[in-house]
Amino acid sequence: LMSSGIWQRGGEDEGVDGFLITDIRKEVNRAAKLKCNICKKKGASIGCVAPKCKRSYHFPCGLRKECIFQFMENFRSYCWEHKPVQILPDKESRGPSQCTICLDLVEHLPLYSVLKSPCCKNAWFHRECLQYQALSAGIFFFRCTVCNNKDKFQEEMLRMGIHIPEKDASWELEENAYQDLLQCYQHCDIRRCLCKKGRDYNEPDSKWEIKRCQSCGSRGTHLACSSMKSWEQNWECVECRSIFAKPGKYSKQKKRSLATSEKTDGTTCLLEEPSPKYPRQSPGSQHSFLQSPKIICQNNLSPCSRLELPPSNRMTMSLSPLMSNSNWSLRKKQLRTQRREVSSILKELKQQISTKTTRLNINTENIWNTALKGFRQRNFRPTNTIEVKFTNYKNRLKTDTSTESKNLFFQLLMGHLQNSSLFEGSSAKNLSLDLQALKENLYFEAGKMIAVSLVHGGPSPGFFSKILFNCLVYGPENVKPNLDDVADTDVAQTIKKIKYSSSLSSLQSTIHECYDFLAAAGCLRPITDLCDKDMLVNDLLTYHVIKRIISPLESFRQGLKTLGVLEKMEMHPVAFSSIFCHKPERLSAETLCDLFTIHCSSGVKEVGGADFWMGYLQDVESGESVVTLEDILYFVTGSFSIPPIGFDPEPTIKFLYVGYPIGNRLLNCLELPITKTYESFKNKMELTIRNTLRVERE
Repeated sequence: LMSSGIWQRGGEDEGVDGFLITDIRKEVNRAAKLKCNICKKKGASIGCVAPKCKRSYHFPCGLRKECIFQFMENFRSYCWEHKPVQILPDKESRGPSQCTICLDLVEHLPLYSVLKSPCCKNAWFHRECLQYQALSAGIFFFRCTVCNNKDKFQEEMLRMGIHIPEKDASWELEENAYQDLLQCYQHCDIRRCLCKKGRDYNEPDSKWEIKRCQSCGSRGTHLACSSMKSWEQNWECVECRSIFAKPGKYSKQKKRSLATSEKTDGTTCLLEEPSPKYPRQSPGSQHSFLQSPKIICQNNLSPCSRLELPPSNRMTMSLSPLMSNSNWSLRKKQLRTQRREVSSILKELKQQISTKTTRLNINTENIWNTALKGFRQRNFRPTNTIEVKFTNYKNRLKTDTSTESKNLFFQLLMGHLQNSSLFEGSSAKNLSLDLQALKENLYFEAGKMIAVSLVHGGPSPGFFSKILFNCLVYGPENVKPNLDDVADTDVAQTIKKIKYSSSLSSLQSTIHECYDFLAAAGCLRPITDLCDKDMLVNDLLTYHVIKRIISPLESFRQGLKTLGVLEKMEMHPVAFSSIFCHKPERLSAETLCDLFTIHCSSGVKEVGGADFWMGYLQDVESGESVVTLEDILYFVTGSFSIPPIGFDPEPTIKFLYVGYPIGNRLLNCLELPITKTYESFKNKMELTIRNTLRVERE
């Protein structure tokens, strides 16, 4: 097609697609005398069509040298010097943007590998992405992905060497390609499905009939799981309710939404909101005593009323002074509420995770490079279940998809990111400007890693500054920085010197001293009045805190879009700030008591197992134990803190006739021994947890 000395002189059914055999032989003989200007070998049948250009080359050599081959009309070819280029306006933004096909960043530069849409001002593509799309879509469906323009877009892409085959789209040729659209969603998404036959069981005209969300249709519930009647149609899922509800007022739910409803026999259903572990309190109620944990009887798996403690035991269950309600600040209560909201949002996002696994081989001594290699491997998908294998632990041969291996990996990774060159500042960090990291797209990878960690059950970052978080969720143009947001102490001191100038002469003198500093920030200007310093200070702050890192910020935002995390952050900024800008809450006896659900036999109440468990938590919190609350949590779950998404499965406690406590990290289940005295219970707990953690550390 591209050879310069051959033409289609026959019909479509003659020779090779209209090229006669005699003509092909003549062209072979002609090309045998021509030397390729790229590889210096003979057989170069393609020549540049530019006037007076004598270059010849092979087709593969031309591709490597970034020549342009036009698959239209006379199939012209242009060498690397005479190839057509796209004209970019002088006012065109030179910063990176997102390729609307692969969603990776693309630089606004006149490069062979980059193409600009002729019909949309801010649409940029990778050449490779466009070629793949053209081969898949064909001439009938290949068009601009932004504005859907076809004619103008195809004309420009053909001019720039994109091959658009004359065929139907690949998805139109696939048999039964749209078969999935004919299926209805049949799955119960309630937090605790009550159907013994499973979440996918659907029996019409019964209490096990599945109702779909009336707004999105992509979530469902059994009638019994939401205490609905068969004639009720107005059920909505959590995500749709959060969209329709007013900001900050998620308690305003529609009729028959996922909230606790009372059955006719007075027992409370195990529904999704609010969690039975966080019961509603009347405005005047006071937490003078540690709440008894929720107990579920094993004989019928129905939730019993909270355990009533005898008065003698209640006196020993009072909270320590540090945990008494009178000393709790309003801010801590708000953070708890916000973190519960984040947990439910992340659980919604986790439904994207499939059972297909991706293994990451991690070296803890080189956590960043091995993690980066794993995230960039070809078969890595954020929606796959992640398995972690530590290559530098010889005694750790098995992978663990749900406990300590993955938890430790994400914990080490978040710790490395906090102290890496990608961020600057002391405790509350902002993004730094690392040109090498920007060139290697590391800001994107860091954002992607944080998003994956949150949805896969890893820890929260907890080190973001307010200014960084606000730039991410509200946009940098809507954020106003102050002096506290400047990480560089020298820069902060210079700006302070300008801000606190007391006279016009001192201000002008300071500006003269800081000439290079102001010039670098683009803030040089004549100062004729003392009040001019306010605008100057604001411009300097905006440059050093925001404008200077605008490229890393945009790249980081693109990474956070992984699995839909950034979108949820923008929808619920107040809630997500509790995990991005604040460290995880220190564990307390009350927190662990709320975290675990007790499954017991009917005889445990008389034995006093639940009483012993709560009493032991109080002893640990008050320092009357050799173990800590973090040790207890790690013994059961393999994690020293509660991840933002919570645990899956939810932590449970079983009282059994066993010799010593057993922590089942696969099920997050703590099996506790039934003892006659509290002293015996405490001794068994101390001995087992202390020795287990000691052996693991060794």
